[in-house]
Amino acid sequence: MTSTAAHSPARPVTTPEPPPRRKWSPSRRLLPYLLVAPALCFELLVHLLPMLGGLYMSVLELTQFYLRDWLNAPFAGVSNFSFALDFNSAVGVTLLRSFAVTAGFSILTVGLSWLLGVFAATLLQRSFRGRAVLRTLFLVPYALPVYTAAMIWKFLLDQDDGMVNATLGGLGLTGGQTFWLLGDNAFLATVATATWRLWPFAFLVLMAGMQSIPHDVYESATVDGAGLWQQFRSITLPMLRPVNQVLVLVLFLWTFNDFNVPYILFDKSVPNAANLLSIHIYNNSFITWNFGLGSAMSTLLLLFLLVVTAGYLAFTSRRMKDA
Repeated sequence: MTSTAAHSPARPVTTPEPPPRRKWSPSRRLLPYLLVAPALCFELLVHLLPMLGGLYMSVLELTQFYLRDWLNAPFAGVSNFSFALDFNSAVGVTLLRSFAVTAGFSILTVGLSWLLGVFAATLLQRSFRGRAVLRTLFLVPYALPVYTAAMIWKFLLDQDDGMVNATLGGLGLTGGQTFWLLGDNAFLATVATATWRLWPFAFLVLMAGMQSIPHDVYESATVDGAGLWQQFRSITLPMLRPVNQVLVLVLFLWTFNDFNVPYILFDKSVPNAANLLSIHIYNNSFITWNFGLGSAMSTLLLLFLLVVTAGYLAFTSRRMKDA
C-alpha cells in the first residue's frame, strides 16, 4: 500500500514579496523638527532671550539715569565684572561674603534634604498599615506654595508668639525669647525653612528609585546574613547612584538660586547671615539701581553654576563607569 504523499503533486515554492518601500518626502524628514519647534520657540522666549538681555546689560553702565533709554546707556566693557570681583573694595567683600553664605546654605540644605529623604524612603519601603497616610503627609510641605510655606515658618519663628520659642521655652532649653529672624540665627532659620520645603522632593525621587530595586536582591542578602545597614550600604546606595546624581544636582541648583525663602522670611531687610547671592544681586539691581553691576553679578553666578554642573557631571559619570 503506497502513501498518499507519493502521489500528491509538488507545491510550487513562492518567495515572500518584499515590503513596499516608503517614499522619501521632505515633510517626513522635517516632521521631528516641526514637532520640537514650538517648545524651542517657547524656550527661546522664556529663558534665552532674557539671558541674552542680561548679558548685554552687564557690559553697560546702566543706572537709574538711563532706565528710560537703556539701549543708549554708555558701554562699560568689563568694568562691572572687575568692580564686582575687586575683593579690596566694599562691593567685592560683600559679594564674597554672600557667596560664602550661599555655599554654606546650599551644602547644609541639600545634605539635610537628602538625609531626611533617604530616611523616609527607607522607612516607607515595607508595607504596613498607614503607609499611604504617611506618604501623603510627607509630601504636604512640597505641595504647598513656596509663599505659604515660608509664611508658616515666619509665624513659627516669631519672637513673641512663635511656636518654636514657646516649645523651647516650655522645655527649658532657651529663655523663650530668641530672635530667630535676626543676627546669626537668621542663617539657621533660612536653612530650616528651605529644608522643610525641599526634603519631600528628595523623598519622592528616592522612594521611586528604591522601588525599582528588585526585592530578590534583599532576600538573598538576608539569607547570606547581611544586616539592614549592610544591605543599605552595599545594595541600596550603589543602585541609587544614577538617581542621586540627578537629585543632588537639582537640589543644589535650586538652593543656590533660592530667592523666595529669604525674601519672604525677612522682607527687604535681610540680615547678613542670610544674605544669599540672589538677594544680594536683587539689592544691587533694584535697591541701588545699578542694573549693570547686578547683571554682571548674575552673569558670574551663571558661569559658576555652569562650571560646577559640568564638573559634577563629569566626576560622577566617571565614578559610575569605574564602578
